[in-house]
Amino acid sequence: MTTNKVVTHWKGNLQFESDNPSGKMVLMDTSPENGGHNSGLGPKAMMLSSLAGCSGLDVVSILKKMKVPFSDFRIDTYGELTEEHPKYYNKVSVEYHIYGDNLDEVKIKKAVDLSIEKYCGVMEMFRQFSEVKTSIHYHNA
Repeated sequence: MTTNKVVTHWKGNLQFESDNPSGKMVLMDTSPENGGHNSGLGPKAMMLSSLAGCSGLDVVSILKKMKVPFSDFRIDTYGELTEEHPKYYNKVSVEYHIYGDNLDEVKIKKAVDLSIEKYCGVMEMFRQFSEVKTSIHYHNA
């Protein structure tokens, strides 16, 4: 079993700095209306970024192994927060946007499906507390 450790250190006001097992640092803060300075990423928004990043890494790795060419790849992730505290994402939408010439839609769909259904652990975590919808958008040049 793998255990990851992250150390998060208060930097003053509502700002925190958190490390990563790779040694990289991320700054977190909140908006001025919540008492922060918008000097870092919001923790809940980072969750959406983690979801997109996890799945994106899978999709790109699979497409490279399948030798599927593409020129650009973007993931738009939307999270709907509950009204009551503690507020959490109860609905999430993940939109995969793939760009290129003569895109192989069958292989791209397979790569995305493998990430969604098998490989992306963050996607599986989100499914524990949220309704997750996904879509693929092909942008042929």
